[in-house]
Amino acid sequence: MKIRARLSFIFVMVVAAILLLFSLVVYATAKYFRQRDFYLRLSDKAKTTARLLLDEDEIDARLFKIIERNNLTALPEEQINVYDQLNRMVYSTRDSSIVKPEVLTTIRAKREVFFRQKHAEVIGFIYPHKNQEYVLVASAYDQYGIEEIGHLGTIMAVGLVCSLALVGAVGWAYAGRSLRPISDVVRQVDQITTLNLNQRVTAGNDQDEVAQLAHTFNLMLNRLQEGFEVQRNFVANASHELRTPLTIITGQIEVTLLKRRTVEEHEAKWKAALEVIQRMNKLTNNLLDLTLVSLGATPLKFSEVAIDEVIYQAAQMLMNHQLDYNVIFSFEGELEKNQHSLTIEGNKSLLYSAFFNLMENGCKFSEDKKIEVTLGANDRWATITFKDEGVGIEEADIKSIYEPFFRAQNVKRIHGHGVGLPLTYRIIELHRGQIQVDSQVGVGTTFTVRLPKRL
Repeated sequence: MKIRARLSFIFVMVVAAILLLFSLVVYATAKYFRQRDFYLRLSDKAKTTARLLLDEDEIDARLFKIIERNNLTALPEEQINVYDQLNRMVYSTRDSSIVKPEVLTTIRAKREVFFRQKHAEVIGFIYPHKNQEYVLVASAYDQYGIEEIGHLGTIMAVGLVCSLALVGAVGWAYAGRSLRPISDVVRQVDQITTLNLNQRVTAGNDQDEVAQLAHTFNLMLNRLQEGFEVQRNFVANASHELRTPLTIITGQIEVTLLKRRTVEEHEAKWKAALEVIQRMNKLTNNLLDLTLVSLGATPLKFSEVAIDEVIYQAAQMLMNHQLDYNVIFSFEGELEKNQHSLTIEGNKSLLYSAFFNLMENGCKFSEDKKIEVTLGANDRWATITFKDEGVGIEEADIKSIYEPFFRAQNVKRIHGHGVGLPLTYRIIELHRGQIQVDSQVGVGTTFTVRLPKRL
């Protein structure tokens, strides 16, 4: 069932329950007052009869029957019985008893009773006269009252059906009007594809819940559009970065096969091809690591890691791989105290990769191929500073250095892929750490990494 139909159905059911309850209360109340009023009329009629028979000597039973036969105000099927103390019937309008003798005993015990006998209403009560207690029993059929109650029930039933039909129509129209903004949102969303992610949804009056839904959906579209743009740029840049070394390797092999060459020439060509393959292998590994940490596909295992040991190992690997690179270590404060507090919870492999990238960039972009690494710590954070005297980063480019494949204009002449810093940033983020950069063109760059000791 659609929302519009469900809302209309619930609305009709609620109104139906209210109207039905109201109708039942009105009908029951009207029925009660009809019966009470009729009993009062019967009681007054019986008392009038007793006064005329017992108090007026000029009127006897025979004369009173003649009067009653010509009484135009008599009730339908009216019958009145008068009984003395011995339960003998003193007077009856129809020469027949209305109730059985045991009922007379009940009337004398309760002094007054009301009950229904077949379709007639019956009332019985004690009437005192000259030190004697007579029992008056009157019965009649409330034809007019019952017909009125029947008419009231019919009117209420018809009114209930008509009201529910009207409420259903109004509820259906109102639900449609209320849900129209949602239908508009659905229609607009249905038109959005990967080709027009810049399209946005508008709905509501900028204040209701539908407008909030549209606003939230637009925010999601913004994130999706950014994600698609990043993915598109990532694929384009990755394809370019991979295609270039493959083209170089292909060219090297084709040139080598053009003619016979000496062993030395072959060795030189294969060394050049191997260098390109190694760079491509490094690029693919970085891309794989960046994808895994970005998507959270790798289940990270955290344990106690000594920051100084990881940085030292990464520095040794870097200097062994690039003999002209130089990493200088220093500590803030007392050496023994800092060494004791440079232990955090983290993933050793990922931290190794992050520190390696930062030190490699510092050496690569510096004329003297040197970087200074300073380690410090306090009760909450371990701090590592990477300072170089390289080409620096333009202020306008700093905000983009963590985007995959981004390379500043002043370093495009230096070989690189623009993957190391985005990977480092994501690793620090996974460790709930912070990374800051301070750079001046021609002076150098300083990266400050802060890692919490407890996650």
